[in-house]
Amino acid sequence: MATDPVCGMFVEAGPEALALTRDGRTYYFCSQTCRRSFAEPEHERVRLLRRLAVAWPLSVVIVVLTYGLTFPHSSLVVAILASVVQFYPGWVFYRGTYDAIRNRNANMDVLIAVGTTTAFLYSLAVVLLPGHLAPATYFDASALIITLIMTGNYIEHLTRVRAGSALRRLDELLPEHAEVVREGVILSIPPSEIRPGDRMKVLPGGRFAADGVVRSGRTSTDESLLTGEPLPVPKAPGDSVLAGAINGEGAVEVEATGVGLDTFVAQVGQLLTDAEMSRVPLQRTADRIAAVFVPLVLALALASAVAWYALGGAGLTITLLIFVSVAITACPCAFGIATPAAIVVGTGRSAEAGVLFRGEDAIEQAARVDVVLTDKTGTLTRGSPVLAEVCPRSGVTVEHVLSLAAAVEAGSTHPYARAVLDAARTRGLAVPRSADVTVDPGRGVRGTVDGVVVEVARPGTDASSAAGLGPLEGDLRRLTFEGSSVAVVTENGGVIAVIAFRDPIAAEVPEALRALAEDGIQVVMVTGDHPLAAQRVAGELGIREVHAEMTPVQKIELLHQFQSQGHVVAYVGDGINDAPALAGADLGIAIGTGAAVAREAGKVVLVRSDFRGVALALRIARRTVAKVRGNLAWAIGYNAVLLPIAMGALVPVFGLSMYEVLPVAGALAMGLSSTTVVLNSLSLRWVSVARKVPQAPTRATPSH
Repeated sequence: MATDPVCGMFVEAGPEALALTRDGRTYYFCSQTCRRSFAEPEHERVRLLRRLAVAWPLSVVIVVLTYGLTFPHSSLVVAILASVVQFYPGWVFYRGTYDAIRNRNANMDVLIAVGTTTAFLYSLAVVLLPGHLAPATYFDASALIITLIMTGNYIEHLTRVRAGSALRRLDELLPEHAEVVREGVILSIPPSEIRPGDRMKVLPGGRFAADGVVRSGRTSTDESLLTGEPLPVPKAPGDSVLAGAINGEGAVEVEATGVGLDTFVAQVGQLLTDAEMSRVPLQRTADRIAAVFVPLVLALALASAVAWYALGGAGLTITLLIFVSVAITACPCAFGIATPAAIVVGTGRSAEAGVLFRGEDAIEQAARVDVVLTDKTGTLTRGSPVLAEVCPRSGVTVEHVLSLAAAVEAGSTHPYARAVLDAARTRGLAVPRSADVTVDPGRGVRGTVDGVVVEVARPGTDASSAAGLGPLEGDLRRLTFEGSSVAVVTENGGVIAVIAFRDPIAAEVPEALRALAEDGIQVVMVTGDHPLAAQRVAGELGIREVHAEMTPVQKIELLHQFQSQGHVVAYVGDGINDAPALAGADLGIAIGTGAAVAREAGKVVLVRSDFRGVALALRIARRTVAKVRGNLAWAIGYNAVLLPIAMGALVPVFGLSMYEVLPVAGALAMGLSSTTVVLNSLSLRWVSVARKVPQAPTRATPSH
């Protein structure tokens, strides 16, 4: 059995079923209306609006002629107007009923068509056969029922369109044509015809049609709709770009590397689609109810009508209205869309922030997490060290130390070398030329600058030991104790300075940790780094529990230890080095950027390296599951309360005359029921990691 993505009703996924294939995935629908609503949401909105433009004025006239303004043969005029409403706006329900019968799966349209047709045909018989039946007609009921339900459908359609806006915006990101250079000729072709290796020319303001690598030119790109990054991202030759991103101020030439379904935007769309169709286990009971709901309601409607006619003294007219009331008041759609409505909004909101859920159980697992194990480097920190401090020997300037160190580091790609060069450039220093530069991996770099032998090396190596640190030994001990990575700079064998490197904490991490604490989620640092470096970062962030110098095997053992204590554990890592822990956790959260991120090991993927995404993912998951529970509670409560009323529970209080207004009231309630489910879910769009209650920051001493 498949599930209609629009109304949530069960559909037999056979060859005769109404189906639509999009992006390699087949969807099944209970009716043409649902299929059109999914395939052409804007056209369906216009069709609904056109029908409402007929239904509302005619329904108002029918009510006025029925209860206020009467004249000879006015009942015949009302019958004609009601016929228009019944068979033009109301035709969609007959078509839906036909589809349901053909697919052997009863849907909401069956209840509406049966209920309104019963009231309409009875009223028509009263007009055409005067004297044979009670004179009361219920054209107003049949017309208003159709009008009110279609109004509810229209409101639900608008809210659903808004809920799924993230996925539709992804579909609209690619340009209609791309400028591709082949054999020296510039061709304008659709993105679907781009091949890997093609060179694309992208002008300022244009969109990239495929994932690729910049080969010439410099620019910046707007990737906000893809990654949630609000600021322009600088791009130079060698940097990657994403399909759908907007080019900034410079013209660039890009070599295509990912096209079609291999682009990042296509992978994100697939993840969103998978999440949209996922069903939390709580929904399975509701699915079983929805599958038998329509036949059950028709049986209850018939049983109630017969019982009141045979045992309660109801006349034929009231018996008819009892049947109509029960059929119209029931709302199986509320069961069907309880999960999709919340999940579509929740995953859309998370996708806008660069957070993607993978797998059917990802959202539910994320909602249960109470412990987060997180790596340090590149997760809590920026992952790129900076030169934090320079401690020169007496009589030596910081500028002199930096110029010599930068000279020998100029040819190195080591992160510490880049940190030294960045520090020199920031101070505006001229970097002299170096010669005979040699790199000793794990030890340092040596070279000659203006005839002087300069070395930047780890402390404790032969050169630094021979020269002796002297007064700088205290600085080295202090910096090491503070958790910095330390190197010494020597000039002709003599130590002239101690320099310290630190991996700074990412700016967004404190806000993310505060949000996790607000939600009652414990954060534990698990890192392979030195204990002093780990404790320094943990102390600044207020993380109480720290495990340093951990091997991948030890990380798995710690993870299992938490799980054995009954915790639901999320592990946050870069998705490559921490793949075993990501796979072993109840919820793996992979942090990274670029097209490969959608293929990482985590059940949650953060498109950009922003730790706030962890807090947002868990918060959205909790709120989404809570909304699903709330929607199901509403669906159960609505039907549990109103169906007995429609069947006559309040007749001892109000008498059988209440059925003169109950069909219309039931239609209004039914229309509002499914709309309420969607509107309730829409509040997920405003979930964020913003502070809920101002509170003073806490600082704790980390343990090891």
